[in-house]
Amino acid sequence: MATRQQLTLFLDPLEAAPIEHIRKTYNTIQYGLIKSHVTLCREDEIKQIHKVLENLKGLSYPKLELSLGKAERFSEGKGVFVPVIDLNQSFRNLRIKILTGIIEKPREHQAHITLMHPRNSSCTDSQFSEILDIKLPARITLSTISLIEQEIGQKWQILEVFQLPGS
Repeated sequence: MATRQQLTLFLDPLEAAPIEHIRKTYNTIQYGLIKSHVTLCREDEIKQIHKVLENLKGLSYPKLELSLGKAERFSEGKGVFVPVIDLNQSFRNLRIKILTGIIEKPREHQAHITLMHPRNSSCTDSQFSEILDIKLPARITLSTISLIEQEIGQKWQILEVFQLPGS
């Protein structure tokens, strides 16, 4: 069976509680596959995994503190995500450090948290209205980078975790 790997920033469980509630209520399939997270590097970016791991092991980078916006719909309204709104270079710089020696200029990547994935849910207008009424955290702190792997259609597995030491 085919597998894929990504680098992911999982949310702290306390900060993620209202987000996980939305995911469990409106997108139980995705909720069962992976916890609330911000994708850091997609599979096509980390194909040279040995170099990526070398970069991660030598990484000295502070925890990420990111501000979140209001939930938005995407993919013809089927999906819902929460955008990171203050991408003050810290997220971009972290990607650059991880992808050093692999990708000279990493593509821009809109950091976000998916609430409803259009692959396995479809948001209705009433669901979106209910989601907008739920108070989400204004800021999140991300303190670990996880190398994760998925056999297509199965639950994501954590292979290795790298700690961001803090400010």
